[in-house]
Amino acid sequence: MIKNRDFIVVGLQALDSRIGSNCINIAQEIARHNRVLYVNYPLDRLTKIREKADPLIERRIRINKGLEPDLVQVSENMWNLFPKTTLESISQLPFNSLFDFFNRINNKRFAREIKKAIKKLNFHNYFIFNDSDMFRGFYLKEMLQPELYIYYTRDNLIAVDFWKKQGIRIESALMAKSDLVVANSTYLADHARQFNPHSYYVGQGCDVSIFDTNLIKTEPADLQQIKRPIIGYIGALFSLRLDIDVLVYLAKQRPDWQIVLVGPEDDAFKNSELHSISNVIFLGSKKMEELPSYLNYFDVALNPQKLNEVTIGNYPRKIDEYLAMGKPTVATRTKAMDVFADYTYLADTKEDYLQLVEKALKENNSELQSARETFAKSHTWENNVLEIYNKMLLLMQSPK
Repeated sequence: MIKNRDFIVVGLQALDSRIGSNCINIAQEIARHNRVLYVNYPLDRLTKIREKADPLIERRIRINKGLEPDLVQVSENMWNLFPKTTLESISQLPFNSLFDFFNRINNKRFAREIKKAIKKLNFHNYFIFNDSDMFRGFYLKEMLQPELYIYYTRDNLIAVDFWKKQGIRIESALMAKSDLVVANSTYLADHARQFNPHSYYVGQGCDVSIFDTNLIKTEPADLQQIKRPIIGYIGALFSLRLDIDVLVYLAKQRPDWQIVLVGPEDDAFKNSELHSISNVIFLGSKKMEELPSYLNYFDVALNPQKLNEVTIGNYPRKIDEYLAMGKPTVATRTKAMDVFADYTYLADTKEDYLQLVEKALKENNSELQSARETFAKSHTWENNVLEIYNKMLLLMQSPK
């Protein structure tokens, strides 16, 4: 445990982000026993132009003009900083020297705003926790001189086109000079260890409090008329991450199974063969608080993840949600899934999926359900942050 210290948190998502974020959850947990300055990313010039109608961007523009406060206290121990600066839009610059020149300028502007907040809050001997902001956070270690600079990797960002041009070079250099690198999957920890020996897997937190069978009162109306067994998936139906062929194969091989898909579709899913198969049922997007009620009535839960550079290292948070409700779960085997190996059925091929779903249906029982629930509920944000603290203390107590 680390208590009564000061943390500066920077990352790829602002505190007022419309979607959840590991970084926000981690910062809130750290703030239970420490002071936290959560720093939103600054606006860049292209975003100010392209997204000026977005209410979140409008607010940042007002803050930059001094019309709203830039430093807001959000809880007893946590403050949110909206940096009053504008950065140059440089991520796609093709020349390394040009990128580095402007990136240093951007970091200086960013660091200047953080220093103002540090002085106002009287932070000292602070730690910096950087959630994958490899560009804007590249020089903050030198410019802010923290006691420890911790880089957090939770997605294989350099596999995504936006990050490839400069990210492959920059992220490895940032990992190398960080004091500590922590990762939410074993795959990403292994990758980081190529550049920094102080790179560790620290697990993943997940708030599964709403995924509790005891809270479910009624079956959703659009599930009530569907025959059993229900083999279901909950989440975004995006072809970059999910294998449509696996779903088609399962549906055609076992027309007596109902393949139920809950979530928004991309164009590939909308135009796929799945829509012409009678036992594949799309239920569309649902509110977050509705999802446990759907999951509760699945007989088997699926995560037919496609294997590619983007997905191979990702921690699949939905698996925790599935297991928290005791559901037998069949998923694609990846290195990140190793931690779930004793509680899930892992498939390498579409034929494996067929056999493993059949096995999951046959051998499910209350004992297995209870074991899955207990395992998933151990993946708390508290335990996740304790692992981060342990690695920090290990480094701080080691001989220099």
